[in-house]
Amino acid sequence: MCLAIPSRVVRINGDMAVIDVDGVKREASLLLLEDPKVGDWVIVHAGFAIQTIDEVAAHESLDILRATAAAVEKAESKKNGPLPKT
Repeated sequence: MCLAIPSRVVRINGDMAVIDVDGVKREASLLLLEDPKVGDWVIVHAGFAIQTIDEVAAHESLDILRATAAAVEKAESKKNGPLPKT
């Protein structure tokens, strides 16, 4: 399964951006977007920003991803004991 993660563009340098997801910053290519701007919310998959989305949709998607991750961790914890902290 592949996931595309909503991320906020915090800096642009040519065709590359620094994106932020909950304080974690990474680089992503902007080659697939028309006229991206700092502050835009984008969907990032495999290192490429593939679509611009509005902030409300970004937060809704992130909330769903967090809830899903928490549910998986809870289910795994019940089955195998707590997951190691990284």
